[in-house]
Amino acid sequence: MIVQFIGVLLLAIMSFWLKKLTLSGAICAVIVGFMISWGLGLNGLLILAAFFISSIVWSSLFKRNKENEVDKKDKARDGLQVLANGGVAALLALFYGIFEIDMFLFAFIVSLAAATSDTWASEIGRLNQKEPIDVLSFQKVKQGTSGAMSLLGTIAAAIGSVFIVLLALLLWGHEFSFSTGLVLLLICAGFFGNLVDTYAGALIQIKYRCPNCETITEKTEHCQQKTVHYKGFYRFNNETINFLCTFSGPVFFFCTLWVAQLN
Repeated sequence: MIVQFIGVLLLAIMSFWLKKLTLSGAICAVIVGFMISWGLGLNGLLILAAFFISSIVWSSLFKRNKENEVDKKDKARDGLQVLANGGVAALLALFYGIFEIDMFLFAFIVSLAAATSDTWASEIGRLNQKEPIDVLSFQKVKQGTSGAMSLLGTIAAAIGSVFIVLLALLLWGHEFSFSTGLVLLLICAGFFGNLVDTYAGALIQIKYRCPNCETITEKTEHCQQKTVHYKGFYRFNNETINFLCTFSGPVFFFCTLWVAQLN
């Protein structure tokens, strides 16, 4: 256990040094890592590391191609962003450590599958040759716009969920019964979290308008001016929407199992 805690500390320090995490982000990453390590041991940390490292890799590759003036994802992640992506998974790992109920392990997998699905969709989707489509208006919008989908991004989202679930199957397959139906449900629940993120981004996420160039953006400043409220609710920023993503995946998983038992 001590070795795992040291590993979490070293990874957080390295991420802070590489400017992938702010100080608050590194502190929250240590807290999330400690909770997952206590509840699920090394395997849980490996799942978390798979999400985190893959996120860094995709955000770093072809960075110049992905820079945009719409979202705020080009900066180091702070504490709120870390908790939004990993907080639910950390709590589920803690619950498993306390109660040792298999469903909490499966929900933990789903939460990080949803986070990975959303992150891969955002990072890889920006490489799509064509502009994404707003899921409500079906109009073309700028790359990085919340609530938009592209073919490449959708494929990346599905693969991201599959990646985490298959890794979990590899790590825990000898201890737990992973039927074909369960594996498919875990993958679908992870992808569902990404869909919730997308539609919540279109419906309720806060967006601003630049008074100078009329660009619609998540940023509070644009063209060196303060942006003005355009649509959405102030409480529903990028971090809140990410939390909904990682929370809705496990809820979908639990609800599907409950309905299946009723039938």
